[in-house]
Amino acid sequence: MHNAIKSTSRDRVYDVINTILLMALLLIVAYPLYFVVIASISDPKLVATGRVLLWPQQFSFKGYLEVVKYGPIWTGYRNTLIYTTAFTVISVMVSLMAGYALARKPFPGKTAITAFMLLTMFFNGGLIPTYLLMREIGLYGNPLIIVLLGAVNVTNIIISRTFIKSSIPEELYEAAQIDGCTHVSFFFRIVLPVSQALIAVLVLFAAVSQWNSWFNAMIYLNDEAHMPLQMVLRDLIVSQSALSTASNTDSMGGDAAAQIYLVESMRYAVIIVSTLPIMCFYPFVQKYFVKGVMIGSVKG
Repeated sequence: MHNAIKSTSRDRVYDVINTILLMALLLIVAYPLYFVVIASISDPKLVATGRVLLWPQQFSFKGYLEVVKYGPIWTGYRNTLIYTTAFTVISVMVSLMAGYALARKPFPGKTAITAFMLLTMFFNGGLIPTYLLMREIGLYGNPLIIVLLGAVNVTNIIISRTFIKSSIPEELYEAAQIDGCTHVSFFFRIVLPVSQALIAVLVLFAAVSQWNSWFNAMIYLNDEAHMPLQMVLRDLIVSQSALSTASNTDSMGGDAAAQIYLVESMRYAVIIVSTLPIMCFYPFVQKYFVKGVMIGSVKG
């Protein structure tokens, strides 16, 4: 006979309070995302005047139509796709190869190398020395800097080392070595096929971070043709704020308000358009996310 555990009055009070707090937290997190969606399909004038709160008002797709006609957005889209793809490939391969090397027992000096890499997680040269270095080696203004800068991620290397060390025993390599397998063959024929969960996690980390990145482009790029999508979105936000300030000082004519509403509608539409690829990509690797966090939780 199944005996159900009876909940006490304290348990019920706890459940009610816990549910209320979680629902409030959900609303705090979800409402900004919901507002962006309804603002992107509402009349921009009503959005700018604060009359769009819970439901779309006077459906309007003018923002999306302006986005389609706005050339810099598609240039930024193309650049971001190129940067994200190249950065993800380089970052994942570097993390896997470095993690594999550090996971091998006979590798000399791996303790000192690991300690040196961990040191960079706490101390770095700073923005100004990095800027001067990039300029001296000729990467300033070169789109290649967006792909290379930050591609070596110590956290991902530690996660890769821990996964390989715990999942692929040293005896397996010794058996493969007897059959004439080199480190290169072992890495590509054995390590990579059994590390699909790890690869998915590394791809997720690298792709999301690069897709949302804009700071490096702002500091190190000087050509608008090379700017990523996030910089285009930033420029729209800055221009909308500048137009609002100028309009408040009555220094602009009657077209100022119309221009502000246009930029306002484009801003929300661009946010939706820029986040849509990641939102479509994320569900395919979501199941590996928690596993990836747990992989790196023990750094033995």
